[in-house]
Amino acid sequence: MTGRTGRGWVLLGALLLTAGCTGDTGADGRAPDATESRPRATPQPAAVAALRAAERATAGAGSARVVSSTALGTEVSMTSSGTLAWDGGVTGALTITYTGGSMADTMRALGTTSMQARYLPDAYYARMGDAFAAKAGGRHWIRYDWDDLAGLGGASGALLAEQIREAAPHQAVKLLLAGGDARRVGVETVRGERATRYRGTARAADVTDPALRERLQQAGVTEQTVEVWVGADGLLVKKVERDRTATGRVTQTCFYGDYGVRVSVTPPPAGDTQDFKDLMTPEPTAS
Repeated sequence: MTGRTGRGWVLLGALLLTAGCTGDTGADGRAPDATESRPRATPQPAAVAALRAAERATAGAGSARVVSSTALGTEVSMTSSGTLAWDGGVTGALTITYTGGSMADTMRALGTTSMQARYLPDAYYARMGDAFAAKAGGRHWIRYDWDDLAGLGGASGALLAEQIREAAPHQAVKLLLAGGDARRVGVETVRGERATRYRGTARAADVTDPALRERLQQAGVTEQTVEVWVGADGLLVKKVERDRTATGRVTQTCFYGDYGVRVSVTPPPAGDTQDFKDLMTPEPTAS
C-alpha cells in the first residue's frame, strides 16, 4: 500500500475515535448556536454539589452501554452503539454506521457503511472491511497506538486521542465543574426517564485544573460548552459537548444506560491486523 493511500485509510480510521460518545446536534435537536459567546454565569452551589455527587457515582459504576451519533463538520456523520468500561483505562467495543459526509461517501464507494471499533488500554483498533484488506495483504484491522495517534495530524490527532481517553461519562461532569459556571437548567425526560439538566462552559485558558487545561490546549480546544442530564439514581443518562477549536467546531452527544454491564474486549487476531505505521511507509519504487 502506498504512503498516500495508507494515510487516507489511517485518517479515516482515526476519525472513528470520536464515535464512542459524539453527536451532530445540540441537546434540543438543533444545530450548535452561539451560546458559547454569552457572558459567563455565576456557578450555583447546589448544582455544584449535585454534580460532584454524580461524578462520584458515575465513576464508580465502572461501565455502561453507549448509544451515540457523530458529526465532524462536512467530513463525516455516523451513529454508534456498544459498551464502554473505564476502570483502569477506557476499554470497549462499538459498531459504527456511516450516515453522511464525504467520508461516508468514500466508504459507500468501497462497499461498506459500517465498521467495528475496539478500545484497549494500549491501542485503538478499527476494522476497515474487505476493500481495505485487499490493499493491506488480506488484513482487515488497523491498530493505532495511543501515543502515535496523538501525534497524527497535529491538534486534530491530539483531540481525537483525548476524546476517547476521556470517554468515561464522569469526565464530562469533571469538565463541566472545571469551567466554573455550572448551573441547573431544569428537569426533562430523557428516553423515558426524568433527569436534571446542568450546563456550563469551560474555556481552556480559565480552567483551574492544570492537567485538564494542558490537555485541552494541546488538543486545540479553546472553548467547550458542556451539558449533562443526571437521573434519579445520580448517574448520567446523557451528555452534550460542543467544542470550539482552532480548526472549527466539533459537537458531541452520548446516551448512557445499563451501568455496570460486563465489558470484555480482546485485540483482533495478530494475523488480521496491520499497524498504522506500516501503512504510512511508502512502498519501494520499481527500479
